[in-house]
Amino acid sequence: MTAPESERERAVLVWAGRETSRCRPSLEELGRLARTVELKIVGRLTQEIKKARPATLIGKGKVDELVDMVAQWSADVVIFDDALSPAQRRNLERAVDIKVIDRSQLILDIFARRARTSAGKLQVELAQLDYLLPRLTRHWTHLSRIRGGVGTKGPGETQLEVDRQLIAHRMTRLKKRLADIDRTRDLNARGRRAIPYPTVALVGYTNAGKSSLMNALTGSDMFVADQLFATLDPTVRSLDLPSGTKAMLVDTVGFVSKLPHELIEAFKGTLEQVTQSDLILHVVDSTSSDLESHLEVVSSILGELGALGLPQLVVYNKQDQSGAAGPPNGALAASALSGAGLDRIPAAIDSRLRHEETRIEVLVEHGDGRTRAWLYDNARVVDEREETNGTRIVAWASQRTVGRLGQLKAGAGTKA
Repeated sequence: MTAPESERERAVLVWAGRETSRCRPSLEELGRLARTVELKIVGRLTQEIKKARPATLIGKGKVDELVDMVAQWSADVVIFDDALSPAQRRNLERAVDIKVIDRSQLILDIFARRARTSAGKLQVELAQLDYLLPRLTRHWTHLSRIRGGVGTKGPGETQLEVDRQLIAHRMTRLKKRLADIDRTRDLNARGRRAIPYPTVALVGYTNAGKSSLMNALTGSDMFVADQLFATLDPTVRSLDLPSGTKAMLVDTVGFVSKLPHELIEAFKGTLEQVTQSDLILHVVDSTSSDLESHLEVVSSILGELGALGLPQLVVYNKQDQSGAAGPPNGALAASALSGAGLDRIPAAIDSRLRHEETRIEVLVEHGDGRTRAWLYDNARVVDEREETNGTRIVAWASQRTVGRLGQLKAGAGTKA
């Protein structure tokens, strides 16, 4: 339920950096992130800096200007576009006398509100605790006057150690629970591979329209909204391909500039579905005024996940609203809203998947059920016939699977 505007917290946004060309798009996106959690933007402060101030990030004059702005607009929170150190946050809060957060903390809060499944909630909580742990000192400043000498400890320090231990213990438990969930996901993925249908992972900058595109292609009814991070949890739907087979589409969490490292680590189990896919369907918002930057962010995160070398098909979505001449060569233009260009996507996926596959024949010795099962799990088996020396299996497989098969045969003979 949306809060009345009069009840919303009032926020001042701050950008400080060297690349002034990034100022406007970064602040616009920060504003969208803030509005996602129902904050009211009342002011913006910018400063071009060659070197960040260790104490406050921005210069003293800008800090004074920020203090005046906070007082003028009766602001409740100041949000910095870049990460703040614990000391910078503490010093800034002392100056403005209201809470100060950075983009990372804001994104973590959005994820906490958006998470729906138990796995999503656990992942977000783990990321929040990982983010909080090195910043605990700011929560105990009211005890900072009590100091212990040699051989003694003040209550503030004692409480801090207790909190660190509690958080570390909680993080350990969360990681164990998420490991169990990841094992279940892996079993489900093996089940999908055994069908066997290729997997296509949808990736893209947040709000590019991935979920809308999946709905339009598969006739599903996933939740969609014109907001950042509308969906966090991965969803799988089947897509009929022109060749008569199917592909499994996997929708993943959207990417964003300066995505907190803690979130990438916490969502590794979810995002690994990208690395295990046969094809990446990169959905681009063709209406974005910062399109090149969005492409760079997606490429950077895919690189961090180790998925940059996977086959990729790019779809420029929202083409009916962009007014642009068209996408670059090799990319597709479509609109999930109007349906324009959607009919070309399944054919392009089908063609790309077939292009990436190699026909293989494997003679499996009698009694080697493990290798046979591995082939059914990891390749598209089209024929199987008995011969004198064993079972000959004919299949289509991706280059990655062919490579793994070579390792399998060169190793113990049955290990994948």
